[in-house]
Amino acid sequence: MPGEVDNHTTCFYLTFACNQFLNMIVYSVTINIENDVHDEWLRWMKEMHIPAVMKTGCFINSKMLRLLSDEPQGQTYSMQYTANSMTDYETYITTHAPALRKDFNERFPNKFVAFRTLLEEV
Repeated sequence: MPGEVDNHTTCFYLTFACNQFLNMIVYSVTINIENDVHDEWLRWMKEMHIPAVMKTGCFINSKMLRLLSDEPQGQTYSMQYTANSMTDYETYITTHAPALRKDFNERFPNKFVAFRTLLEEV
């Protein structure tokens, strides 16, 4: 009928309208890990740490990326965690991050350098 909109079109417009107001937050943790603990660290990250971060419920997805350049002092990775809002990110930082960081530091003392950045999807 004239003037009717199908469900596909309605979903598209609703998604577009919502996304205009929801800017996802990406919490990026870049880590250079020393070669002598690399394999153990990588296994622990995939099996324990990243699942623990995701289990907090503060993030909707995660990615683990490896820097392709050679570095003699270790290998560099970027973990990217996407949050729906700044509130979710702040909840993670204040409620969950201290214990997860403590565990990380105790497992791999003096074996890594990390820096963190916060990005907004545009």
